[in-house]
Amino acid sequence: MNLNTNANTEALSVTDVNRYIKMLIASDDVLSAVAIRGEISNFKRHTSGHLYFTLKDSGAEISAVMFRGDTGRLTFNPSDGMKVVVYGNIDVYEKTGKYQVYVRNMIADGVGAMAEAYERLKRKLEAEGLFAEERKRPLPRFPQCIGVITASTGAAIRDILNITGRRYPQAKILIYPSLVQGVDAPASLCMGLEMLNAYGECDVIIIGRGGGSIEDLWAFNDERLVRTVAASAVPVISAVGHETDFTLCDFASDRRAPTPSAAAEIATPDAAALLSYTQSARERLDKDIDTVIKVRGQKLGQTENALSARSPEARLSYMRKELEHKKERMDTSVDRLRDRRTSEYRALVEKLDALNPLRVLQRGYSAVKDGDGRVIGSVGELSEGQRVTVIMSDGRAEAEIISVEENEDSGGRTDAC
Repeated sequence: MNLNTNANTEALSVTDVNRYIKMLIASDDVLSAVAIRGEISNFKRHTSGHLYFTLKDSGAEISAVMFRGDTGRLTFNPSDGMKVVVYGNIDVYEKTGKYQVYVRNMIADGVGAMAEAYERLKRKLEAEGLFAEERKRPLPRFPQCIGVITASTGAAIRDILNITGRRYPQAKILIYPSLVQGVDAPASLCMGLEMLNAYGECDVIIIGRGGGSIEDLWAFNDERLVRTVAASAVPVISAVGHETDFTLCDFASDRRAPTPSAAAEIATPDAAALLSYTQSARERLDKDIDTVIKVRGQKLGQTENALSARSPEARLSYMRKELEHKKERMDTSVDRLRDRRTSEYRALVEKLDALNPLRVLQRGYSAVKDGDGRVIGSVGELSEGQRVTVIMSDGRAEAEIISVEENEDSGGRTDAC
């Protein structure tokens, strides 16, 4: 190797060297249109929309950049660990003297690579608790406003509008038209979630799209989007693809729907069924109210009767009746006693009347009294010449005893005449 160290040899500037190398690489037919297979690492999405990453294999690595104008061709969302094939050219960035791949297009290196990236991110987010059942919230039973994040055209939005209009037309539908496929779709979907949350009127949000390949649905496996779904203050229904399609957004959402149509049914009650239920409930309520009124009315009547029985007026009425009853009983007793006493009196009167001396006198007998008015009952009490008074039934007479004679059977006593 001949190293010319002659002082007269002209030295090149760093810029000249880098420019020369750039020219050599750019003129190489192989490097001007190259396809490279490798694994993505150090992936970064710049705010400008450019993608920066490293492409590596088991033996080496090379820097790569994909400018925003070319990202529209992507049908999936690149991420670390994903195996891809990139198409572009090798060029030198003169300022740093580093060469890199300028990617014009990129495809996943087989479904297996995307599935591997899917499972790796799923395990990571699951370990953080983003998919835990206990953090999922119940959906509102009667939503007044339903937010929808999907493409502005296509079957998904038509199905959602048709079903919500038929089942629950009173609900307000707020649509955020979003990209649902391609490299810019995750940012658009995240923006929709953030705006509907900030709007403050949505009771539930449906996010999704119709079916497609794994590449078509890949935007809904984006890590940032999955975290935004989990962080939503409004309950989220994820409706991505068909019934057999599962994305990471499905696991992070509060409820997964197999299709957009199913999401509309989950989010809304059936107005017809609700009306039927309301009518039936009203009939049952009316019946229950009638029963309660009847039972309470009976109880009220019983209470009124009990109160009436215990009222002063009722007590006075009861006592008045008791007094009248006792008076009747007393009057009856008095009448009976009077009758009995009258009968006894009459019997005594008759008995006395039978023993009345006047009655004896009326039969022709008379009574003799001495001068002191004492009744003389024996001739032994009389003496000749004694003045006596003879009392008869119709008067009296004064007499003098002429003689006194006793009957033989009277024991020496005589009757005075």
